[in-house]
Amino acid sequence: MSRKSFWIGLALLLTAAAYISLPAAVRAQKQKYVSSGPPSLSLVAEPTVIKACEDARISLHANAHANDGAQLRYKWTVNGGRLRGDGPTPNWDLSGTQAGSYQAVVEVDDGTDLNCVAFSSISVIVVDCPPEQPQPVCPTVNISCPEAGKENEPVTFSAEISGGTPATGMSATYNWTVSGGHITSGQGTPRITVDTTGLAGQTLHANLDVNGFGTPCPASCAVAIPIVNKPRKFDEYYDIARNDEKARLDNYAIQLQAEPRSQGYVIVYPARKAGSTQAQARGQRILDYLVNTRGIDTSRVVVTMGPAREDWLFELWVVPEGAPPPAPQR
Repeated sequence: MSRKSFWIGLALLLTAAAYISLPAAVRAQKQKYVSSGPPSLSLVAEPTVIKACEDARISLHANAHANDGAQLRYKWTVNGGRLRGDGPTPNWDLSGTQAGSYQAVVEVDDGTDLNCVAFSSISVIVVDCPPEQPQPVCPTVNISCPEAGKENEPVTFSAEISGGTPATGMSATYNWTVSGGHITSGQGTPRITVDTTGLAGQTLHANLDVNGFGTPCPASCAVAIPIVNKPRKFDEYYDIARNDEKARLDNYAIQLQAEPRSQGYVIVYPARKAGSTQAQARGQRILDYLVNTRGIDTSRVVVTMGPAREDWLFELWVVPEGAPPPAPQR
């Protein structure tokens, strides 16, 4: 054996003897140290993209495990914002930071061997908020309509708008609804025409929704459609026998008595062969019968002459209060 080999062998023996002579606890610790390695580590951030104008807090979670079950230590560093808390789950507050990318780094060790350290990092993006959009504001909406309409005649409603803040990329539109009748023209425009047939005695409401401002912008207008009193023809007859004429006038008188505020109009159309004196006489005969026999006040009956015809014609009219008198037919 060479001298060099002798001394190497002696060194190995002395090392082994020194290890065997150590206390059991120390040997176990050294054995543990030898078998231990860096902790396993994964890192999660939630969320990873935030807006500068919104909640800028990030939840960090380091999922780490030591191979030998030792208790771990955590050391965090960030390049922006503020860390709140420690351990495996601190909060990262990025409030007030500028748009950009920010990084959180964690180091994990067991406090025994600083050479057995696990590292991990994660990035979070802060983006700018879009510019604030102006809040929509309704315009002033004015609808004009007549105070009163006429039965069976169209009514026009017109709208004017001023001011307001339309929604982005939108313009004003008009949607009309009516409580009766029907819109004959103008739907979708500021001006509509409504047919009022059959609406006498009712109030017509026109409702308008102005769209395009991001919020409801309603307006309305109402117009009364009064019942128009009109004269109505109660009866008519030709040159009939006197007793038949009296029967017709009896019924006429009963109707005038049933409507004490109405007026009676009798239109006499004489035959062409009759003279003016004869026509006046026939009219007077009707008036006398209604007043003297049937008791109708003389102020309530008007007898008027119409143009001559081939044969006699007598029209008996009832005219409600406020209604215009009938005109003889030509």
